Amino acid sequence: MKISIFGLGYVGAVSLACLSRDGHELIGVDIEAAKLELIRAGKTPVVEEGMVELMAQVAASGRVSVTTDAQQAVLDSEISLVCVGTPSAANGSQDQGAVLRLAVDIGKAIAAKKEPHIVVFRSTLVPGTVEDVLRPIIESHSGKKDGEGFFLCFQPEFLREGSSIRDYDKPPFTIVGANHEHPVQRLQALFGHLPCKFIRTSVRAAEMMKYCCNNFHALKITFANETARLCDALGVDAFEVMDLVCQDTQLNISKAYLKPGFAFGGSCLPKDLRATSYLAKVHDVELPMLGAILESNRRHLDVALDKLLALGKRRIAFVGLSFKTGTDDLRESPLVTLAEQLVGKGMELSIYDPEVNLARLLGANKSFIERHLPHLGRMLHASLEEALAEAEVVVVGLNGAEIATRLAQLVRADQEVLDLVRLPADLPLRGRVQGLAW
Repeated sequence: MKISIFGLGYVGAVSLACLSRDGHELIGVDIEAAKLELIRAGKTPVVEEGMVELMAQVAASGRVSVTTDAQQAVLDSEISLVCVGTPSAANGSQDQGAVLRLAVDIGKAIAAKKEPHIVVFRSTLVPGTVEDVLRPIIESHSGKKDGEGFFLCFQPEFLREGSSIRDYDKPPFTIVGANHEHPVQRLQALFGHLPCKFIRTSVRAAEMMKYCCNNFHALKITFANETARLCDALGVDAFEVMDLVCQDTQLNISKAYLKPGFAFGGSCLPKDLRATSYLAKVHDVELPMLGAILESNRRHLDVALDKLLALGKRRIAFVGLSFKTGTDDLRESPLVTLAEQLVGKGMELSIYDPEVNLARLLGANKSFIERHLPHLGRMLHASLEEALAEAEVVVVGLNGAEIATRLAQLVRADQEVLDLVRLPADLPLRGRVQGLAW
């Protein structure tokens, strides 16, 4: 294919070299003449393992040319990969100046093209930028519409500085955010040989997942480092501890706990986080990330409370009360906390949880509910039908196929539903449903 690459930093330069190596014809575009001269001479503009030899090889192949003329590069190629920088501005926002100026040039070039041009943004962009900001600019200057005279995509890159060529050849996956089939097929032809999944998604999801991945990497690094600081104060080998943590691929290094839902609770997580924070304080160790988890969890619960209060209804049914489906453990259940807050604001609650029976509650479980919901007996109902009968609002805190089926049968069209568990999308509920954060 004939491909133009805009921005010859480490992502653009490595992409240019690898694509040329794979047999494609490349046009490199950058405003810095020094970078272009280096590539013309077969030298690398970035310090990357393997780039010296690879750039010399592809420059000698005759498949690489470079220019400062963005519009001509678009005219002479069928696909443009945009890899220009989007650094932080002084206030922390994203500086999109380079990509905005480039969108104007691309739009002007597309105006002069007969065949549709594919524009693939690989620069990290705030979600919504491609569709809400860049698309109108390109449409305005080209006089054409996305999906007709050109196609816009977002393809996040996962190249780490220092190992970019290895990461290019063996990525974790290839993600393409696109609204049309044609560019997906062309990009699959371009990158489909790589040993990973090729996944099509929405443009916005592709933009957001790049931030999500980087934030998760930062989170993991910070978790390991905060663990190390506490371990050091306690005389524990942090490397041994983290190696043991990573041995668990069922819960720790896995998909577990990585789906949006309601706040966490139960007898373990809250108390162990509090104990960890206290232990750190005693040893004069600061753990700002771990110390902020409970507050973040509380604010997630506040989102549910705010949504319920905004409905302006007084009769609220809870489907579920324990901290997790399939247990009767009410200790530190966020549903209990939510119920307690609503009762305090004068709401009338009816509660159904098939696992919760006051007569069977014992020990700490019993004393906890007596402190937080002393009149639970009046609110509990033996059947879902009874709990929902007089309710104006239904709060769903239990998941499972049986509960979902019963809700589809019983929820009325006049009832509001707050979904805390993400009910199946195809569930035929008659009430007006809103999710917690979805």
